[in-house]
Amino acid sequence: MIWVTEFPMYERDEETGALAPLHHPFTMVHDDDLELLESDPLRVRSRAYDIVLNGREIGSGSIRITDPGVQERVLRSLGMSDEEAQAKFGFLLEAFQYGAPPHGGFAAGVERLVMEGLREDNIREVIAFPKNQQAQEVMTDAPADVDPAQLEELGIALRPRPPAR
Repeated sequence: MIWVTEFPMYERDEETGALAPLHHPFTMVHDDDLELLESDPLRVRSRAYDIVLNGREIGSGSIRITDPGVQERVLRSLGMSDEEAQAKFGFLLEAFQYGAPPHGGFAAGVERLVMEGLREDNIREVIAFPKNQQAQEVMTDAPADVDPAQLEELGIALRPRPPAR
């Protein structure tokens, strides 16, 4: 079992060539790499971490950005204008002005541990409500049709389904 702690902050999008966050754009940058954000972003490390057992990720998490200046720099590095950042994440940037405490998260993949313990190759063999190849959950028939009144209330119009192949 190993902890992986040296994740790159960014990768190049294969289609566009643009920078993209490897984990997510709210993951804190390693303090030692802050000066690289604008000059050499592909060398920037994030404060993300995974725990890996027998080559399989069994848990993942990160320390989040809580400094509005750092968050703005990260969003700019992803090609987002200050106006776009305000429109999309102004609530978060404003909240950081009030001094958000350091925080992070970690999610353990319990079903992945069970899968490893049972030596199963497919996670569907150990999760309670697996989805099939069509992304349907067969025990509850999810996703199910939505009540037209709910759609109307939300202002959502559905297009007809394409014919099955």
